[in-house]
Amino acid sequence: MIKLCFSLILCLLFPNIQAMSEEMEELAKQLHNDCVEQIGDAAVEAFITTVQKKEGFPDENLLKCYIKCVMDEMAIVDDDGVIDVEAAIALLPEEMADDAAPIMRKCGVIKGSSPCDTVYQTHKCYYDTNKEVYFLV
Repeated sequence: MIKLCFSLILCLLFPNIQAMSEEMEELAKQLHNDCVEQIGDAAVEAFITTVQKKEGFPDENLLKCYIKCVMDEMAIVDDDGVIDVEAAIALLPEEMADDAAPIMRKCGVIKGSSPCDTVYQTHKCYYDTNKEVYFLV
């Protein structure tokens, strides 16, 4: 299950690496719905859409906490919003490692003002490094 969850997050971040299976798509939809519900404000959908359309990466608290929620649900971030990059890379399937690992290592962990902001800053780095392959559920 951990490999499936991690493969899903990598497909979300780097979807051109590998097409998502039906099982991964269903998991992504469930993660999205659960996190939108946990955030409790439907306005987050507009920010998610902005990112999905590659129109920017809004500096909005709702988006920051949504991204952290997705990472929390996948158990790849600690309470402070810090992603263990090397542990994450170690779980990468071979076919993803060549493309994803350099971006993840380059970005590392970018500390923010809160746990949500730390996850957001790290994801913003992924987006800024190569927004054409970045995707958010």
